[in-house]
Amino acid sequence: MAFFRSVTALSRLRSRVDLHSQLKEMIPEQQERLKKVKSELGKAQLGNITVDMVIGGMRGMTGLLWETSLLDPDEGIRFRGLSIPECQKLLPAAKPDGEPLPEGLLWLLLTGKAFCILFADYVYKAIDALPVTAHPMTQFASGVMALQVQSEFQEAYEKGIHKSKYWEPTYEDSLNLIARVPVVAAYVYQRIYKDGKIIPKDDSLDYGGNFSHMLGFDDPKMLELMRLYVTIHSDHEGGNVSAHTGHLVASALSDPYLSFAAALNGLAGPLHGLANQEVLLWIKSVVDECGENVTTEQLKDYVWKTLNSGKVVPGFGHGVLRKTDPRYTCQREFALKHLPDDPLFQLVSKLFEVVPPILTKLGKVKNPWPNVDAHSGVLLNHFGLAEARYYTVLFGVSRSLGICSQLIWDRALGLPLERPKSVTLDWIEKNCKKAA
Repeated sequence: MAFFRSVTALSRLRSRVDLHSQLKEMIPEQQERLKKVKSELGKAQLGNITVDMVIGGMRGMTGLLWETSLLDPDEGIRFRGLSIPECQKLLPAAKPDGEPLPEGLLWLLLTGKAFCILFADYVYKAIDALPVTAHPMTQFASGVMALQVQSEFQEAYEKGIHKSKYWEPTYEDSLNLIARVPVVAAYVYQRIYKDGKIIPKDDSLDYGGNFSHMLGFDDPKMLELMRLYVTIHSDHEGGNVSAHTGHLVASALSDPYLSFAAALNGLAGPLHGLANQEVLLWIKSVVDECGENVTTEQLKDYVWKTLNSGKVVPGFGHGVLRKTDPRYTCQREFALKHLPDDPLFQLVSKLFEVVPPILTKLGKVKNPWPNVDAHSGVLLNHFGLAEARYYTVLFGVSRSLGICSQLIWDRALGLPLERPKSVTLDWIEKNCKKAA
């Protein structure tokens, strides 16, 4: 693809071992593997579906094929079989002992074994048509939708491309989208919080470093943080709202831009990606009421005050995980290395000690441990990115890697339109009484 130029070591690697060619070699083998699994194991049962699952948001119901990552309740997310610590150790970094480059993770997600940026002014105009007060995620999703007019998949489909080739324009769209979303995101940040000036990309920087640069943050430690942030937020198997939404919309043969824009709208919900802004706002509310040097007893009282008011303590608990989120752990290790004396980091550390016992005492929480959102805002705030309402946009840029990687494989494997069966309460009452 002429669109990408060799600007980093990984980009140069890409010119020697072309990603498209690797996928072209791998896909027939995986297609045959899928046929064999369907033929030999198609009737195997993966579990029993209960009424609780049907009315409880399909929680715990195995119902998706998602090759790029798998979420284990105890170990956390694994990208193509590798844990986060293994990714930190094995993936290439911008400097010795540095954080993994998102380009390296993209290669891993796509193949199991990086970018430059092209843009058009009309995307800025689409964003500028919105009030500057619109939520950053609204402006971000609108910018992604404006990119859709460049879709190679849509053009190829309209010309009558054979379905066995669907993955190829999907690949082009996906890599272009991944490369372009940091530009959209950076413009949204500059428009809302700064002077609206566009900061040009720096061809000497990698994906995560360039994103930080275009946001206006050039501290080497912030560049490292952005590399880590994008990597660990990239994918979280297929059942979460944003990933599932992207997969669902794409199953109708919507192009990657339409599918990812839909995923962003799911990510913007308070029970999903918007939670990371809520954590920092809640932590700052603790400081406002109790001061930075809050005692353990004061913190316990504030946690109980939050719970007794009918709210949750943001950043704690997870729908699948049953231990501390490894994405939280690696961010904590980053903080211990780079900002151990930051007052908000010290408060986060105290919350790690105080909140789980309280939630356990309630007896209603299956997982009282902190998740990824409990830590990310404090790190970003330390380096000057303190606008909490913007944090979900960072999440969205990151999630493009996982959603688009899986979408390429969805098309390569010819996965069908997703269409689960729904039932009514009358049907459940009539047909399930004996079974209960």
